[in-house]
Amino acid sequence: MKYYLGVDAGGSKTYALIADEHGRIIGKGHSGNGNHQIDYEEAKYSLRESVEMALGQAGLSRNDITFAYFGLAGADREADYQILRPMLAEMEFPKYDLNCDTVIALRAGTDRPYGIVLICGTGTNSAGISPREQFYQCGGFSYMFGDFGGGATLCVEAFRAVIRAWDGREQPTRLTELLLEHLGYNDVSTMFNDYLDHDKYPPLSTVKLIFQAAAEGDEVATHILRVQGEELGKSAQAVIRRLGMENDKFDVVLAGSVITRGEARFIHPYIEQAVKGCAPHASLVKLQVEPVVGALWLAFEAEGGSLPEEVYEQLRTVSDYNLV
Repeated sequence: MKYYLGVDAGGSKTYALIADEHGRIIGKGHSGNGNHQIDYEEAKYSLRESVEMALGQAGLSRNDITFAYFGLAGADREADYQILRPMLAEMEFPKYDLNCDTVIALRAGTDRPYGIVLICGTGTNSAGISPREQFYQCGGFSYMFGDFGGGATLCVEAFRAVIRAWDGREQPTRLTELLLEHLGYNDVSTMFNDYLDHDKYPPLSTVKLIFQAAAEGDEVATHILRVQGEELGKSAQAVIRRLGMENDKFDVVLAGSVITRGEARFIHPYIEQAVKGCAPHASLVKLQVEPVVGALWLAFEAEGGSLPEEVYEQLRTVSDYNLV
């Protein structure tokens, strides 16, 4: 029997899945941050913890794994790979490979060997593979290097909107009441001074308040989400043009909690408008399975074989699988 391991390591969580050659999941693991750019030691620990958990459930050792495939947030440049290759080598899998988490999300979201993926979770990233097998990544390097959005940015946008409404630079917003209740303050002044005095940062859970306020018709929250959609659309256009895919038919896979949840209807239209204006034959597809499944599929395909239909059918329903 052959066994395959897929790992998806992101900025807030890491998942590991082990499947047998028929696609039956026999081991799963989970941990926290797996992005070395955020914290190297924490990422190393998360990868090991999730993998050990999956191996333990499966009753297997590393030597039993036919192939392991790692999709890692932060695997963006050769400088990153020089850090990540030794990290993974220490795990001593007989055969393994690694790539950016954009690649596993793209593989999980389309049945074509090419397409574009937009990730908007803790952070944002975008990438594409053309029908000519060219690859291009746009973004994934933080606000200073051109990015906008993802949970880490959106929670700050919500906080800023409340401060700006309080000090008179912005119109009143429902976010004020929601944020004060969420963070446990009686008024904005107390919150402002506490955050300033103690160098605090709004938690990622703040993002859900933006969607709640937008659903209630709040103009400030709706604008924040519109900007997020427009920025993701610009990233998609950049990848399409760089890869010369304007006349191709392909999927644009939407991945990450910010744009796969139901309330993302406040974001999707602006992405679609940008994509259709650049590549009229492209289609937006919301990722239906966890990206870690893409890592598993790539592990099956790593040695040049095609993915067996049996394996595809077994794993394409993992969106409902309890990974924790």
